[in-house]
Amino acid sequence: MSAPNNRRSIFLGRMSLPERNYLAEALRTETVGGILLLAAAVAALIWANTLGASYEAVRGFHLGPTSLGLDLSVQHWAANGLLAVFFFVAGIELKRELVAGELREPRAAALPVIAAICGMAMPALVYFAVNSLGGGSLQGWAVPTATDIAFALAVLAVIGTSLPAALRAFLLTLAVVDDLFAILIIAVFFTSTINFLALGLSVAGLLLFYLLLRKGVRGWYVYVPLALVIWALMENSGVHATIAGVAMGLMLRCTRREGESRSPGEHIEHLVRPLSAGFAVPLFALFSAGVSLSGGAVHDVFTRPETLGVVLGLVVGKTLGIFGGTWCTARFTRAQLNPDLKWPDVFAVASLAGIGFTVSLLIGELAFSQDPVLTDEIKASVLVGSLLAAVFAGILLKVRNTKYKALCEDEERDEDQDGIPDIYELDKPEYHLRMAAIHEAKAAEHRRLAELASAAHAGDDGPA
Repeated sequence: MSAPNNRRSIFLGRMSLPERNYLAEALRTETVGGILLLAAAVAALIWANTLGASYEAVRGFHLGPTSLGLDLSVQHWAANGLLAVFFFVAGIELKRELVAGELREPRAAALPVIAAICGMAMPALVYFAVNSLGGGSLQGWAVPTATDIAFALAVLAVIGTSLPAALRAFLLTLAVVDDLFAILIIAVFFTSTINFLALGLSVAGLLLFYLLLRKGVRGWYVYVPLALVIWALMENSGVHATIAGVAMGLMLRCTRREGESRSPGEHIEHLVRPLSAGFAVPLFALFSAGVSLSGGAVHDVFTRPETLGVVLGLVVGKTLGIFGGTWCTARFTRAQLNPDLKWPDVFAVASLAGIGFTVSLLIGELAFSQDPVLTDEIKASVLVGSLLAAVFAGILLKVRNTKYKALCEDEERDEDQDGIPDIYELDKPEYHLRMAAIHEAKAAEHRRLAELASAAHAGDDGPA
């Protein structure tokens, strides 16, 4: 009888080189986008609190063809139109994770998926508890469930903290799963009336989109107009229009075939991600984050049950949910934490996930669309909660930043200068032969310099 398999899987272990390179490129774009997002949010707050009348006039200005049901305000265009681009990228990310990334193997996917689910359930429970005890509205339970990866990366850039690739991948995977469930929440809980004709035509458009992809039809001039038609029909159907974006993203092929350096999904994501991170999301923030932050408004954030529930959901619920879900899953699946990291590192990343901005603002608008005053208060609570989560996470991460820098240097070191980090070549004989040649060349140079120094020294000590 064979012995039982007691081997434990490694949680937050080293990633494969292709996955690491993909992650580095994606997060580089998201970091730049996050800084632009941060700047847009600050600009919105300054604009709304200094020239509030003009801010309201601009974001309330309507444009678009009325005959097509698209006479929408600037704020609506930003929330339903520009964010469709964001969710399109999210759909591609999710598809890639499912077929080629961290979620392709059920055993490996279990831990981040459960952590993400717990990280959404706990904030909702915190919100529910606060509002049940305080007599507030339960409509905003979904507001604190979202994580904004771009904003989180911007915070890391601002505070100058380096995160090892494994922790960055964990944060990105959490955000991808988070986006999936946020999309489901929007589709299920924030769809009241449905125009079945428009919805049916939108679904037919999606089917055509899928068939064209499978037939190998190429050309942006085919897909962009079709995508716009699908989006417009979805907007008129009563289902939130961003659902069209994620549906199209999920249809793209994200597996590489022979001879391909990138799959079509990865190629399109590479083209569209800068548009999403650098334009669509910051512009949405500009027209959604502008709320009054007077002393009374900030006081209300911590005294009104709806807003207090959002703040505590983001700061406390997200941290405890993600960390608790991760720790319990690792314990019951016998997953062993990477020896280079500690559980406080996971706790710090969990607290960083409490930065919920883009999707939280969107859900806040949907949840309290009939009460503009409460909508602005909920947005203020998202800003305050995200700020507190950022400060808390920043302190925790700074404590270990020296260790993180050392790990990042190990991951980036390329002494043989072949373009591949040395850590990925330690089991390859040719790497060690290259390093031996490099060290031998250095040793020969040092011997030559030693001989020159000795000769010069002997000349100095000779007779005058």
